[in-house]
Amino acid sequence: MSDPGAALVDRLGELARALRVRGARVGVGEVLSATRCLEAVDPACREDVRLALRTVLCSQRADLPRFDEAFLAVFGDGRPDGFPDSPLSELGAIEKAALPRGGMADPGEDKPQPGAEPVPAAWSEIELLATKDFAHYTPAESALARELIARLARRHPTRLSRRTRPTRRRSHIPDLRQTVHASLRTGGEPLHRRWRAPTSRPRPLVLVCDVSGSMAPYARMLMQYMHACVAARRRVEAFAFGTRLTRVTHELAGRDHDRALDRAAAVVTDFSGGTRIGAALADLNRTHGRRVGRGAVVVILSDGWDRGDPEQLSAEMGRLRRASHQVVWLNPLAAHPDYEPLTRGMQAAVPHTDRLLAGNSLASLQQLADILEAM
Repeated sequence: MSDPGAALVDRLGELARALRVRGARVGVGEVLSATRCLEAVDPACREDVRLALRTVLCSQRADLPRFDEAFLAVFGDGRPDGFPDSPLSELGAIEKAALPRGGMADPGEDKPQPGAEPVPAAWSEIELLATKDFAHYTPAESALARELIARLARRHPTRLSRRTRPTRRRSHIPDLRQTVHASLRTGGEPLHRRWRAPTSRPRPLVLVCDVSGSMAPYARMLMQYMHACVAARRRVEAFAFGTRLTRVTHELAGRDHDRALDRAAAVVTDFSGGTRIGAALADLNRTHGRRVGRGAVVVILSDGWDRGDPEQLSAEMGRLRRASHQVVWLNPLAAHPDYEPLTRGMQAAVPHTDRLLAGNSLASLQQLADILEAM
């Protein structure tokens, strides 16, 4: 082999591609970590190489069988060195010095080695789409982002429940019933005390999406996120508004994504029209207030361009804020670093908003999921 280091990098690239085909999330960072971790093991030992690569390339338990299949497909079944068609037998003679180094030169060397260091040629489509604006998505990219959106929708806000659960750890909540029951084994003496711990339950989530003309480039992707939230868990209410408010919770229910969006589009009659945010929130507060309930997290997805009365919008936002746990506003225009809420609608809404985020990319939805999960 004329260049064993480059051959090893090619093998790692094949392994990363095989893992991505099987559904594992392996990007450039994982491949770079794999090249560095091989410096700490003996490349001639198949088992050491397999365990080292599995440690850095598997991010969850479901990736373990995928890694075993991919490793067997790329590096073979580990036959002895006498068989030349085994990939690991060819890599067995690679010295550690042939492995790509990670940036810092050896202080004992007088001058650096000539030639460029090999870099694994690997990429991830999900990572490329993370910061891409929804308005620039192609239909193929929208379908590719569907799985990640569904994964983000499973992360939801929680709150402490009045119910408790048995626990083995000492707590401040004694379980008197179980303690008395256990004392029957020791002659009525409560030698073994039992405890209970508080539990958490999902907090209600309300999603209100603007489907007016100014939000047309983002409406379908945000409706896709709303469908994923409704399908992932209970206690989620979904609304769409332009000039009027429409409840689309039942239409977005179900696992079939395309049919759910078609049902929602048939019900919402003001797609790509005007915007009256104040009137829509007034309908939400008065008509659906009992269904939404108190203590919910309200997420409004809108650019804030409003043709209604800003005083009505401010009053309804204040009413909604007092009845909810938190109000989060997602504005695609906020992705610009120089953005300022100068429109009448945003100036009326921002004082009653707990968080203002950009809702223009997967990265902004990831930030929303982090906030919801931390509540």
